[in-house]
Amino acid sequence: MFLARFDLPALPPLKAHPMTDHLIAPHGGALVDLVVADERARELKEASRDWLSWTLTERQLCDLELLMSGGFSPLTGFMGREDYEGVVEDMRLRDGTLWPMPVTLDVTEALADTLAPGATLALRDQEGVMLAALHVEDIWTPDRQHEAETVFGSDTGAALEEHPAVRYLLGQANPVYVGGRVEGLQLPPHYDFRTLRLTPAEVRTSFAKLGWQKAVAFQTRNPMHRAHQELTLRATKEVEASLLIHPVVGMTKPGDIDHYTRVRCYQALLPTYPKDTAMLSLLPLAMRMGGPREAIWHAIIRKNHGCTHLIVGRDHAGPGEDSAGTPFYGPYDAQELLKKHEKELGISMVPFKLMVYAPEHDTYYPSDEVPEGIETVNISGTEQRRRLQRGIELPDWFTFPAVGEELRKSSPPRHKQGVTIFLTGLSGAGKSTIANALMVKFLELGGRPVTLLDGDLVRRHLSSELGFSKEHRDINIRRIGFVASEITKNGGIAICAPIAPYDSVRKEVRELVEPVGGFILVHVATPLDVCEERDRKGLYAKARAGIIKEFTGISDPYEEPTDADIVIDTTDLTPEEEAHRIVLHLEREGYIGGGD
Repeated sequence: MFLARFDLPALPPLKAHPMTDHLIAPHGGALVDLVVADERARELKEASRDWLSWTLTERQLCDLELLMSGGFSPLTGFMGREDYEGVVEDMRLRDGTLWPMPVTLDVTEALADTLAPGATLALRDQEGVMLAALHVEDIWTPDRQHEAETVFGSDTGAALEEHPAVRYLLGQANPVYVGGRVEGLQLPPHYDFRTLRLTPAEVRTSFAKLGWQKAVAFQTRNPMHRAHQELTLRATKEVEASLLIHPVVGMTKPGDIDHYTRVRCYQALLPTYPKDTAMLSLLPLAMRMGGPREAIWHAIIRKNHGCTHLIVGRDHAGPGEDSAGTPFYGPYDAQELLKKHEKELGISMVPFKLMVYAPEHDTYYPSDEVPEGIETVNISGTEQRRRLQRGIELPDWFTFPAVGEELRKSSPPRHKQGVTIFLTGLSGAGKSTIANALMVKFLELGGRPVTLLDGDLVRRHLSSELGFSKEHRDINIRRIGFVASEITKNGGIAICAPIAPYDSVRKEVRELVEPVGGFILVHVATPLDVCEERDRKGLYAKARAGIIKEFTGISDPYEEPTDADIVIDTTDLTPEEEAHRIVLHLEREGYIGGGD
């Protein structure tokens, strides 16, 4: 049962901020604030007893927060169908306002079937707290393939299906979109860095108090080092403006350094700027890594926060390259598209120039301004990670000591990190035998707790209610991945030995574990005929007789991994030899051995 609402109250007048009137106008002319007054919030809570509810995903929570706070001005809710289609096709809302990225609420078919235009849906966080009411105006099933191709595609030849936003759209997003106006009861609660989580109105007020009229925004999802300080200082001097360091602390690219570490690094860096010329505020954005379109989106968001300029670099907000090494976007696509719409937006772009260090002059230069004959050096993100993993100091010319110290706190060398060894292969391939041998070897070495997550053990204790359909198998592997990630995050060794026949869910587990420690995928590639010969339980015979349905290798496929770190055929090897080979690989990668 739900309460239909056809008599929606008119939108409240947008809140005025006279103190900030001299700053750049928000996108669309006025700053949206969807958080209602206390009396209206009580009315909505009371009425919500008769409404259906939707528990928001992490991405949807980020979107809702920026809708309510005005970061997504002029949007007043999740997009309806007409706005959505205009944005997908032409980057325009139905009233013609430039807007590059769909902001939609995806829900299940089961929920959509019980909704109708005029209904109101209670939007809740993971703990069941009601954050907002969505007054439903549109319900439709989008063409997500078309959305993926139009919004995130490019002509570089990259494999579109590997784009992280496309993988979400086509593999994880719910099939139905619900659009409508939002009335917010409260912003999503945060318990970290609360003084830095400023709304657009609060950032504008801070600008006014500091006497800033022009501000350059620096978008980042990575730690900042000396090169970043140099380029931001140059950018602010070039346009005679102050600096807003505005890192994303919502959802970024899988594998990025966690925002807790990054924010501590930004706090350590902030005192290196001249007094009252730079400030730090956190942005709870769920990035789509949409390259050119995302650059326009970022400019609009910073305009709503009162910034007049945005630093935009090579491949701004792009996801990098596909598995074949082809970039998803051209290096200057984002700059070119933003430049095209710069006048309409009213916010200016400051092109990001790669900064390189010249030891001979002890200074940084833009890469295209290095004096002839002068040698330069740089440390890539990959090299930074390697140094941290190996316990090698980051040089002072590369980063400030305080920043380096924060990175070392969160990135201990590999021999002090947790690691997951994930064995996959057919039933009877020898996974459990190898896993048991490995566990004994690690216990013998000592130094870290070791946990074995064998397929049969997990089925008995974590997944006893599951069957063997693809959906249930994926759930089982996700559970194993979650437990392994927690073990790894806390410095332990997790040895996993399920069949794990499907490539996509194995990749999900890798993406879950790698941000918190090591992940080694071992393909136990024992041939099917050898596995059948070893079959002590008679499972293969039952499968071939049709007694056991959906049996991997017989009536259900096994997708061989193409990204395995180690491939083992146990036909002619002993468990001791197989386990020793894995241990040697871990030693080579630095997860075993090393000094204090």
